[in-house]
Amino acid sequence: MLFVEVALKVPLHRTFDYKIDPNITVHKGCRVWVTFANRKLVAMVVDIKAKTDVPENKIKAITSVIDERPIVSDAYLTFLKFTARYYCHSLGETIFTALPASLRQGEHPDKTQVPNYTLTEEGKASPKLRAKKQLALIEHLKGSGVTSLTELKALGFTTQQIKPLKEKGFIAEAINHCEAWSSHTLEIANKPRLNEEQAAICAAVNQQTGYRTFLIEGVTGSGKTEVYLQCLEKILNAGKQALILVPEIGLTPQTVNRFRRRFPNTPIDLWHSNLTDNERLHTWRRAEQGSSALVIATRSGIFLPFKSLGMVVVDEEHDGSFKQQDGLRYHARDLAVYRCATQQIPLLLGTATPALETLHNALNNKYQLVSLTKRAQTKVDNAYLLIDMKGQPHQNGFAPTTLQHIERTLARGKQVMVFLNRRGYAPTLMCHECGWLSECHRCSASATYHKSMSRLVCHHCGEQSYVPPQCVDCGSTNILPVGLGTEQVEQFLELQFPDTPLSRIDRDSTRRKGALEEALNEINEGGARILVGTQMLAKGHHFADVSLVIILDVDSGLYSSDFRATEHMAQLITQVAGRAGRSGEPGTVLLQTHYCEHPLLQDLVNNGYGDFARYALKEREEVALPPFSFLALIRAEANNAKLVIDFLSDLVPASPFSGIQLLGPIPAPMERVAGKYRYQLHIQAQDRAILHSYLTQLLAYVDKHPLANRLRWSIDIDPMDTY
Repeated sequence: MLFVEVALKVPLHRTFDYKIDPNITVHKGCRVWVTFANRKLVAMVVDIKAKTDVPENKIKAITSVIDERPIVSDAYLTFLKFTARYYCHSLGETIFTALPASLRQGEHPDKTQVPNYTLTEEGKASPKLRAKKQLALIEHLKGSGVTSLTELKALGFTTQQIKPLKEKGFIAEAINHCEAWSSHTLEIANKPRLNEEQAAICAAVNQQTGYRTFLIEGVTGSGKTEVYLQCLEKILNAGKQALILVPEIGLTPQTVNRFRRRFPNTPIDLWHSNLTDNERLHTWRRAEQGSSALVIATRSGIFLPFKSLGMVVVDEEHDGSFKQQDGLRYHARDLAVYRCATQQIPLLLGTATPALETLHNALNNKYQLVSLTKRAQTKVDNAYLLIDMKGQPHQNGFAPTTLQHIERTLARGKQVMVFLNRRGYAPTLMCHECGWLSECHRCSASATYHKSMSRLVCHHCGEQSYVPPQCVDCGSTNILPVGLGTEQVEQFLELQFPDTPLSRIDRDSTRRKGALEEALNEINEGGARILVGTQMLAKGHHFADVSLVIILDVDSGLYSSDFRATEHMAQLITQVAGRAGRSGEPGTVLLQTHYCEHPLLQDLVNNGYGDFARYALKEREEVALPPFSFLALIRAEANNAKLVIDFLSDLVPASPFSGIQLLGPIPAPMERVAGKYRYQLHIQAQDRAILHSYLTQLLAYVDKHPLANRLRWSIDIDPMDTY
């Protein structure tokens, strides 16, 4: 008799054995149906063995086999096992997190296929159409050849625009699953000549055989994407696949456009959370079968099972969105390092503002550091100006000097970007008589005033309430908004510059599907001259006409309980500033602050992010903080604060564990969210092996703890924040 060891989507840190009928063929990497706790569940076979430690009378047989052949390889299972072990997560939950929803539910891998579209002869003859979007679709297909429905939707086209063209015979629909691209000659278009720095990096990458991580530290606008494109030529010519990870869904359309223009006959697929389940299954299957040459993805794309992966690119590697903040709390960049090392392929990490952990590895020669110091479009760097707000009169957060700069920039026909990382009209409402503040009833936070909706909204739990006509404490009607939000900035600038088109980009204004793509297209086509937005505007977007960037409320990031706050602030300032000066002339960056003398700001303005980062690493080393030590957090939350404190307190050993420092239990910086009290236990070690050894023992204890099932708890390895 044979037995299968299976992983189930349950929060238990173990696998389970089932027996199989000798007449049934099962392979490692296949899915099977099993009965578990009176439920019928999908399970992944992770091993087949002749012996089991489970008594024969207690072992069940599998119900049925789902897959005739493995849907994942041994190497892929090894990768997922490492992920589960490193992030102290259940193997079953890790495996099923990596699978598309359809496969988690037992569906066939080829349940659905997404169609591709090409122009017919009638379509190539430039048909006369009234609908601008349909004409744009025809023009796009002329330049790109075969294009999937997923790619067209990412570029802003809809099925309502595609269907009439198909009915008129201008475009043809086809479904194909083949690897023909890998044997065809790679078509390359619109290839510019590299400058000396770019050429040197491409030569270093192309000469590399086997694994090597390259950190491309390039100032904003220095042409990092061009380096990626030319390094990928060698990979695609060899018939290998590539994964390009980007931090935000909003960056996907422009990345697709750039890659499609360079590689017109190369199959490109997408992977992000805005795709349907069927579209995600289609991309997963095409990657696994080798039909995809390039996949452009957000963080979960690191789990795609490529048939022949040849390179991984992580763009804006410093970005916090590569870290998953719930469930399996993985970091896509770090998993990319492991995956590339085990598969012996190169990894490119690109950013203008490297994370300190990444820079530390590069300075210690674990990664190869290569630099791009020249901007592609301008020979002169942007000019930074610190606007001292102390004692200055201001209008809705704008200093008179700032308004003068806006007026002069608009007069020259250039665009202005105003950055404020706070959406809504005002962070809170306050009673002018008694000092009452609009607070969320379920969180330790204020409720943000959204004037357009006439609502108070908590940005942490989502609770909404009507704006009270009078103070709930004293009855006064003198209730005032306190602080600035993007809505208020937009309203003020519309009144200040009434004849100037303005666009606001934040989560509220781009909630409707396709709204972000429409706004970005309008900006790039010269429509809006003033751009107001949150960090959605800061991440990798190319706005050719932006000449002036204004950063309001710089001070909010200078003082924080999070030891990474200054690093994040420096990265944000540098990234936002990089949106200016991309049209051939240097831009101007205004930073409004009450602390012009702050060393962080002075270092950034005078020496740049690179100098700041190296100084910050020295500070981290002096106080033994990451990357000079290793950190884990045990987070716990429940409606009862005492229950959480008792649980975490019981995890603190009576005698110290060698090499481990513990802090806690302590309240999270935001103690209460959505009605639940949240506490943390900080675990720090100078050696990663000691940290994981300690956590392995702790997990075994927690699994049997009587309070573990009465609250929600998790382990966060290498946490990016402590909120």
